[in-house]
Amino acid sequence: MILRRSSSGKNKEKKLPKVKNPPKVKKVETKIKNSQQKEKSRKKTKIEIVESVEVESKSGRPKDEVVVYPEMDFQSREITPQDSQVLIGPPTLTRFERARIIGARSLQLSLGAPILVESSNKFNDTLLIAVAELDAKVLPISIRRILPNGLYQDIPIDWLK
Repeated sequence: MILRRSSSGKNKEKKLPKVKNPPKVKKVETKIKNSQQKEKSRKKTKIEIVESVEVESKSGRPKDEVVVYPEMDFQSREITPQDSQVLIGPPTLTRFERARIIGARSLQLSLGAPILVESSNKFNDTLLIAVAELDAKVLPISIRRILPNGLYQDIPIDWLK
């Protein structure tokens, strides 16, 4: 594919749709050397350069009212517990963690994962099986609780009450 610039002034200018704050456009004459036609010294073409226009934030607030926080550099570090002790967060499973675990395990079961509890005919739904597995604490899942400063703790389910 070869791209060529025309040197004639017959280029049709496209009409832009009306915009609330249109960008500023300047027409600039530049000199371009064509490598294929070295015998012709110089050609003048018209090139449009669009200047960047500062756009206000979507909130509509002026720039001096917007608060910008400096980026904090921290490294993730694991807290090593002693004697299966939960150091971050409550010693019980939160309702959000419980919902996430049950939902993920239910999806696994619906995709054909093996059931980890004794299955009798009382289970007719993957959600009920996932709840029974969580209550029996047979799932090999750990929960990672992270603090804002980068410290985290991986907690196996059997440590939680």
